[in-house]
Amino acid sequence: MRYYPVFLDLAHQPCVVLGDGKLAMEKAAALREAGAEVRVIPARNYKQGDLAGARLVFDASDDPAINRQSWEEAEAAGILINVVDRTAQCRFIAPAIVRRDPVLIAISTSGESPFLASALRARLERWLGREWGPFTELVGRIRRGLRERGVPIAEQTKVYRRLVRSELRELLRSGRGQEAEVLAASLARPGDHGGRVALVGAGPGDSDLITVKARDLLADADFVLHDALISPETLALCGPGAILEPVGKRGGGDSTGQDEITDRMIELARSGHFVVRLKGGDPFVFGRGGEELRDLIDAGIDVVVVPGVSSAVAAASSIGVPVTLRGVASSVAITTATGSDWPGRIRDLARASDTLVVLMCRANLAEVAAHVATAVGGSRPAAVVSKATWRDQRSVEGSIADIAQLADQAVIEAPATLIVGEVVGAVAAHILQAVAL
Repeated sequence: MRYYPVFLDLAHQPCVVLGDGKLAMEKAAALREAGAEVRVIPARNYKQGDLAGARLVFDASDDPAINRQSWEEAEAAGILINVVDRTAQCRFIAPAIVRRDPVLIAISTSGESPFLASALRARLERWLGREWGPFTELVGRIRRGLRERGVPIAEQTKVYRRLVRSELRELLRSGRGQEAEVLAASLARPGDHGGRVALVGAGPGDSDLITVKARDLLADADFVLHDALISPETLALCGPGAILEPVGKRGGGDSTGQDEITDRMIELARSGHFVVRLKGGDPFVFGRGGEELRDLIDAGIDVVVVPGVSSAVAAASSIGVPVTLRGVASSVAITTATGSDWPGRIRDLARASDTLVVLMCRANLAEVAAHVATAVGGSRPAAVVSKATWRDQRSVEGSIADIAQLADQAVIEAPATLIVGEVVGAVAAHILQAVAL
């Protein structure tokens, strides 16, 4: 690593900016914002000795001769200098900065691409809202109070963890500062504090489809109890100290019972841990999230629910099929091919809806297709999508009468979603018609 990152205290320190263009003015303004005493010297007025006594220099003159002179003078005097856009003549690099005072984040690409540094800054600014400033000040006040009371470091750390995992930032973001102060004071009190459980939807597979809130919770979790079909890329979003416990339920294989999962969440939360129950798709769409929420509340556990993108919609979208389409489909039914009543339920829903989506159907796809065909006719368009949004996603399309055979021929694997309705192929047919015209 060529560059050593550091933050300089330039309050009341003499600094020099060479140049008289827009860039020079921006550098001068940034230094003044840091409290420096800035002297701006137009390029034409610079002469040897003008840098004497300066703590830091920016040369934004864009003049090779002046660049060389200022660099030599600064080097001889041991002054930190940045000759703009001349990496070889820089003793420091001015980073892209995200300001959430008192939080300050500096981003550098070691001079390779200032544009990319700016792009990263824009992303961080979207992720770190303005509430991080007052949140940091609040944590700072609590830290000073804990230190004054002589609270041991280990206990202080527990307090800081509780503060970060709480709803404080949400309260500050919505302007509820007084409520935030009350909550922070409660969390800062010594003694045992109960843990928390987050029921989080991981989406259908692609880690880019997980919500920002879910990412934040995974980063802060002590334990992550996850389904079997969570992608490795999604699990990689967990914090380095998180303990991952697979609790997936797979048909025909080793499974963790629902009661066992719920008991484990309650046990961990009562021990003061923050637990994320990471479920594929959306927790409340055939994910037993409702059952877990009910049982956790009955046990007196603090619970938060974070929705996810359901594969019921994502599977169709991933192959360009809308589950509703004006003039084609105005209703959609979502069900599974599980439970003793599934044949009659699927026939009824197929008749009642324009689009039918059947989850968890690969094992008995031929039977499902036969029941749907009985209800709506064998010519109804259908598609089967395997591992929707995963890198190895596969799909087949055809009539409902043929779809099971087509899936077998294409070696379509579970998990798979069946979509039945005129929406299948409708967009593609429209594109073909437009091309023909």
